Amino acid sequence: MIQGFSRFSREEKIRIASEFARHPVEFAREMIANWLPGRKTGEQDPGFTENAVSDFRLPYSVAPNFLVNGKQYMVPMVTEESSVIAAASSAAKFWWDRGGFVTTTGNLIKPGQIHFIWKGTEAIITNFVREIREGLLDSVSHIVRSMKSRGGGIDGIQLKNLTDKLEGYYQIEVLFNTVDAMGANFINTCLETMSEFILKQAEKRGISESLEIIMSVLSNYTPQCLVKCMVACKISDLVPAGTNYRGSDFSRRFETAVQMAHHDISRAVTHNKGIFNGVDAVVLATGNDFRAVEAAGHSWACKDGVYKALSEVRIQGNEFEFSLEIPLAIGVVGGLTNLHPMARASLQLLGDPNAKTLMSVAASAGMANHFSAIRALTTGGIQRGHMKLHLVNILGQLKADEVEKNAAIKYFRNHKVSFNSVRDFLTLMRER
Repeated sequence: MIQGFSRFSREEKIRIASEFARHPVEFAREMIANWLPGRKTGEQDPGFTENAVSDFRLPYSVAPNFLVNGKQYMVPMVTEESSVIAAASSAAKFWWDRGGFVTTTGNLIKPGQIHFIWKGTEAIITNFVREIREGLLDSVSHIVRSMKSRGGGIDGIQLKNLTDKLEGYYQIEVLFNTVDAMGANFINTCLETMSEFILKQAEKRGISESLEIIMSVLSNYTPQCLVKCMVACKISDLVPAGTNYRGSDFSRRFETAVQMAHHDISRAVTHNKGIFNGVDAVVLATGNDFRAVEAAGHSWACKDGVYKALSEVRIQGNEFEFSLEIPLAIGVVGGLTNLHPMARASLQLLGDPNAKTLMSVAASAGMANHFSAIRALTTGGIQRGHMKLHLVNILGQLKADEVEKNAAIKYFRNHKVSFNSVRDFLTLMRER
């Protein structure tokens, strides 16, 4: 047992952690080397997380030529996957001359629940909640005041009877408008304060023995924070470069691929992952919670009782329309969006957007990656383009020098890329 680990200096944390590593000296060296420049020797945790001993860096990229609702954006994206930025940029360029990405956003309402077990009758708990409703609102008025001044606040309160699912299970669901903030801490603070008020009122009325609050917490299922993103063009404009497909052939294969993801979960999961390749990269770059976004999106994908595609294709005559709809509860104030300098820079790059604009940009990035993925899958295959981009990573693993890298890039323009083929190519070069 290690006591008081969080209070140790960075150097001491690294020393202790190194004792668990297979190669302690190498581990410590990597931790020190990757502590970003500007951090002072002996500095404590940077404040974002507990027990930080170094920085884990991911590439920060920008994807140009995004036209979203008629406005041009240079989109910040953070991802380790080599093909994501190229795919997003390619699709953005393709749709630029075809009207770009058109989005519509829902509202900014996010739910939270006070989950409790009630051992009395439904009539008693219903009357109790009705009687204390105004008091509940008053109990958090000091917390909500600032949010109300920005146009947000509490949008509704309702009692939900879930006893058909679990004996005695009820919820008090509260709906929050968090405006430009994601609002997790705000929501949880309100709910916990309301819970304290409920317990005091239950004790005053002599019903506290029948009421047990289990937890009070926001929900990451945010179906009201929906974004719909759409692209459209003439089928005759859909001829993929470098292929022999006609627009009609391509659109038919594209539509069939999307339909498959509506009927087979094995395909649907990977289909939707292609959307989140783009969405998550923007969410990370702007300091938002990609785990919450993923959870909400995948839950939305199975809202009808079966997991299926988040996108749809509509073909009518010579018109091709591709759309997706996902919940995106993200913000532009609070949390890391204010604390992390790279998140602040990302929002500045996007023109200091409000929450709805950021939702639109993130959805468009998801649509761009998604379109590129299906286009590749239904024409030449996903690996051809992906492995070409992965070539540089393979060359790095094999410690190729600049001459070898340039020769390999030239050679593999017309040859299939794999780890073994690149290794064999370098071996031949080095034996000459």
